[in-house]
Amino acid sequence: MPLDSANALIAEYWAIGLFVLAVFLLCAFMIGASALLGGRSQGRSKPVPFESGILGAGDARQRFSIQFYLVAMLFVIFDIEAVFLFAWAVSVRESGWPGFWGAAVFIGILLAGLIYDYRSGALDWAPIGSERMHRGSARRG
Repeated sequence: MPLDSANALIAEYWAIGLFVLAVFLLCAFMIGASALLGGRSQGRSKPVPFESGILGAGDARQRFSIQFYLVAMLFVIFDIEAVFLFAWAVSVRESGWPGFWGAAVFIGILLAGLIYDYRSGALDWAPIGSERMHRGSARRG
């Protein structure tokens, strides 16, 4: 490689090298400053988790209802659906009718999944007997 092309390459990429060096120096400064200036208190309550002003109650390994996980999975599925539909909406003019029918099939499949979840009870949060209890109290009241 000739000397001129090497100098041109260095001149072209010197800013990137300077930026990477500055990032490393900034990270080293922040880690060093926090190690020097950080508090070092010790006590009985120091290792206890403390979030939002409330002391933790119970074990971190407690069991949750499967409904929490079902709702989280449904959220992820429909959040991804929103991303795909947003991308489709941005390019709706370029995609034309084939894009429209593709999005319609996509929405139809997701709608079928939502209907299946509803009918299988994945969206029911109330206990099994509570529906009958609410109907009975409405008749009496």
